[in-house]
Amino acid sequence: MSKSLPKRSEDYSLWYNELVKRAGLAENSAVRGCMVIKPYGYAIWEKMQRTLDDMFKRTGHQNAYFPLFVPKSLFEAEEKNAEGFAKECAVVTHYRLQTDPDKPGKLRVDPNAKLEEELVVRPTSEAIIWSTYKGWIQSYRDLPLLINQWANVVRWEMRTRLFLRTAEFLWQEGHTAHATAEEALAETRQMLDVYAEFAEEHLALPVVKGVKTENERFAGAVETYCIEGMMQDGKALQAGTSHFLGQNFAKAFDVQFQTKEGSLEHVWGTSWGVSTRLMGALVMAHSDDEGLVLPPKLAPIQVVIVPIYKTGQLDELLERIRPIQLGLIARGISVKIDDRDTERPGYKFAEWELKGVPVRLAVGMRDLDAGTVEVARRDTKEKMNLPLTDIVASIDQLLQDIQANIYRKALEFRNTHTTRVESYEEFKQVLDGKGGFVVAHYDGTSETEERIKEETKATIRCLALNEPDEDGVCILTGKPSVRRAYFARAY
Repeated sequence: MSKSLPKRSEDYSLWYNELVKRAGLAENSAVRGCMVIKPYGYAIWEKMQRTLDDMFKRTGHQNAYFPLFVPKSLFEAEEKNAEGFAKECAVVTHYRLQTDPDKPGKLRVDPNAKLEEELVVRPTSEAIIWSTYKGWIQSYRDLPLLINQWANVVRWEMRTRLFLRTAEFLWQEGHTAHATAEEALAETRQMLDVYAEFAEEHLALPVVKGVKTENERFAGAVETYCIEGMMQDGKALQAGTSHFLGQNFAKAFDVQFQTKEGSLEHVWGTSWGVSTRLMGALVMAHSDDEGLVLPPKLAPIQVVIVPIYKTGQLDELLERIRPIQLGLIARGISVKIDDRDTERPGYKFAEWELKGVPVRLAVGMRDLDAGTVEVARRDTKEKMNLPLTDIVASIDQLLQDIQANIYRKALEFRNTHTTRVESYEEFKQVLDGKGGFVVAHYDGTSETEERIKEETKATIRCLALNEPDEDGVCILTGKPSVRRAYFARAY
């Protein structure tokens, strides 16, 4: 099964695409550029969604839902946002089909059914949401307004890759309104911290928190904050963004509120989001040449039990296994007994290894009679025999150890692939060699940033929040620099 997976070292891109498909996460669809998320992949997304949703609600946010379609006049109201997304928009121009008189059995667009105004299929929802907020916000009593929605968006892509870049994808987008700039900035940073906590504690992905340069900033934002993760091929992946919108959208849609003093002021806004791109990060950050390696907190099945039996033994063996299953369930651990009689144990082992199940138990009559259970952990492939008497507690602790170990391994990789350089030559050598984050001085200008990108394909991923100010000289121009930036080639 997993034996035929391409090797990461030989063709990382092919390895990724094949693993996503063979592990049952997703596949290409009949719609060019779009994907079908399969049940196993969607189960992982659901765990991400539930966890994040709980985190959002603990910080005071509520869920709502807004239309998929945005009238073009609303979309273009905030000029920078409209300009930034214009080339990626899908646009609805007609509202009806009719039979084609020249092609029996076929349909055509009814030329008489042209919309009075074109509708943009949302690439992001600021326009439709802020036009709605105008009716919701009248007074300081209505603030802060803390709304999130789970939705799909469309951004027309010519070159697609499952989860990482598709024409349609799933995400959440938070949109909040505040009485002061300070409150909005605090919200922006709070949600960045929420994303970082989720990435590190659940996705087991260490991230760099930072702020984007003007070149990389979200269209229509005053500041864009981000979390950046490192994949095993040495490329960075943006895992989440949180935007301080200032009063840009409030002014574009005239969203004002009456202050306690009685004056009228425009509100201050934020938006923030993560998407099914996190699924790609999960695969690329941890998996190996045998298949997925899933952090237990996000694994749909945390423990799989494979009965090892002879003809006529299965029913009795399942009865003896049942207390283990129920004990694990009582601990909140998801468990599956693979009692299929159509496949041999070796096939089952390979299948669950491919799917990244964190813990596998192989249980036979002889093991149970001896009071032991064979346990295999997916992250290290280590096998051990554990006493049956405290097997549930042992597995519970093992899952915690696996979660911590997967994070530790990713952190070690990130640390060894973060290099501080002092010259442009060294910069290029690191990029072409081991890759990863290259931390270097630059003079802060868009021109230098664009030239480095053009010459090396590396972008400034962020100005890290924990990177101190430091006098130096730009690696490209030799001009003064006050701090280093995190560069990398990226997805």
